[in-house]
Amino acid sequence: MSTFILQVSGKAYGSAAPVHALRFAKAAIDEGHHILRVFFYQDGVLNASSLGSPASDEFNIYKAWQELAKRHKVELVNCVSAALRRGMVSKEEAETQGLSHWNVDDHFHNGGLGELVSGIAKADRLVCF
Repeated sequence: MSTFILQVSGKAYGSAAPVHALRFAKAAIDEGHHILRVFFYQDGVLNASSLGSPASDEFNIYKAWQELAKRHKVELVNCVSAALRRGMVSKEEAETQGLSHWNVDDHFHNGGLGELVSGIAKADRLVCF
């Protein structure tokens, strides 16, 4: 079986990329493959919001990523540079910068492009969405 790292650059509810990436991840896992890491880059970091609240009759992409992380132990990494320039602040980053609030869900952690590169080195395939 193969090991994948996924890169998601599309924002939640502004792009089909996150939904396609999530479906790919679930299908790969169902077929016995391993998702090493999902790296959220550019507008993709907006998928990490802990405050996103779609209408009750809409698919909740935020909760879907959280569930994937919990159920299948998939690492969710937000590019810290992309996140901060888009106002996506983790609890750790808020503490470092002296901010009183944060809006990144606890299932995500910040990382740099080094985590993407190290994941590519360990994985069989990189798939970008």
